[in-house]
Amino acid sequence: MSDPAARRLLPPTPGQTVGPFFGYALPYPHGNELVEAGAPGAVRLHGTVYDGAGVPVPDALIEIWQADPAGAVVRRSGSILRDGTFTGWGRAETDREGGYWFRTLRPGATEPGRAPFFAVTVFARGLQDRLFTRAYLPDAAASEPDALLGSLRPERRATLFAHDEPDGSLRYGVSCSLRFDIRLQGGRPGEEETVFLTYDRTDAPAPDTGAAAAAAGRDGIDA
Repeated sequence: MSDPAARRLLPPTPGQTVGPFFGYALPYPHGNELVEAGAPGAVRLHGTVYDGAGVPVPDALIEIWQADPAGAVVRRSGSILRDGTFTGWGRAETDREGGYWFRTLRPGATEPGRAPFFAVTVFARGLQDRLFTRAYLPDAAASEPDALLGSLRPERRATLFAHDEPDGSLRYGVSCSLRFDIRLQGGRPGEEETVFLTYDRTDAPAPDTGAAAAAAGRDGIDA
């Protein structure tokens, strides 16, 4: 159709939900293990993904990007399995109860005035695009003011904090755990929808979007 006026009258193509996925190579063995069992400082980041009815989501895919304990965002290729490299990235699928877990390290602050956090990406049925959020460390509230946290109401801000759990287990090879539940929609009173973010992906190379923008915290906007 060559008439510009006519083209403007055409409705946009409907969006498609995320998926369907082919299971091959999406979840992969040990993809949720960013460090080896028993590594110094190893923690388990885990939680449950819930839908708007408060029902666990058994087929979601969770990815994390993070800085290392010194606050440096890793920008080199490698693998903990292949050459021992801590990449700051991991992928986990939820189980039948909607649970996920990662074995990793506590991230450090990427710059002064920014609280340490895990950048979290959620893929799940019914979503038209992946969702971005953050899991801040429990002591982030006591650190220097963070721009994103400071822009939110207390009840919304609370959805971005992981919580310490003194349940280190030989099964996971860690000494302590951090719990971070993800709610895709708000439900009953007291069950706030997790705060999700948008990122300006137009001015950064695609391979750098996850590592630099998400893990370092650039361009995060409360959505």
